[in-house]
Amino acid sequence: ICLIMPRYYPNTRFSDCWGSTGSVTFYHQDGKCYWKNKPNPTFPGSAAQLQQLDVHRRALAAWKGLDNDVKEVWRSLAVGVHAHRPPFLKENHISGYNLFVSAYHGFAVLGDERIPEPQPFTPFPDFFAAFESASSVADILRLNFKLSMYGTAAPKRYRLLCKVQVTEVGKGSNPSKMRNHLAEPVGEDVAAISVVVPTDIVREPEVQFHVRYLLIDTVTGYRSNYRQLSFVAPVVT
Repeated sequence: ICLIMPRYYPNTRFSDCWGSTGSVTFYHQDGKCYWKNKPNPTFPGSAAQLQQLDVHRRALAAWKGLDNDVKEVWRSLAVGVHAHRPPFLKENHISGYNLFVSAYHGFAVLGDERIPEPQPFTPFPDFFAAFESASSVADILRLNFKLSMYGTAAPKRYRLLCKVQVTEVGKGSNPSKMRNHLAEPVGEDVAAISVVVPTDIVREPEVQFHVRYLLIDTVTGYRSNYRQLSFVAPVVT
């Protein structure tokens, strides 16, 4: 079935169009401009994704409710804070708004959702998580890691957050299917960390784990850059 979309013809006001405006999207094909009605589907997110979206909406509302002088403080604190997304360039800084929202989300993950106070972004300690073992009871999977942190006298200040996807052996990772799992509080520089991951794949003798992990500062709500690892391990029941 070939669907012919309406052509857009240049005129004295607009020689060409692209992108979306209102309910219309302009696009090009074979050097010609066409337009179509812009789709507006309902977001088919999971319960966890919808909950995360609600948290983000509350974070936006909280930012809008701040006094302008408080926003300026956040903007000044964001100067020199590097972005946590690729390409991780030194000149790629974040805004005061992004710093505020990041802290808001951090406290929400810790179970302490609240409006964060402006605080400087302090460097995170070096850290590394090594997988040790996995076990399951019914459909609850527990991952055990050894977490090493260097360059801090207060390891209990930080919590480990793991974004986990469990797949059959040989399957790659899909970041959109990774789910947040907050580890138990850190005790020492080197500590065993357990992450409870519900899954229906634990009936397999071996499973593939894809993990992105990072630290959350419990004082500021800020999060570190993530590290990642993938491994195959037997599930001991």
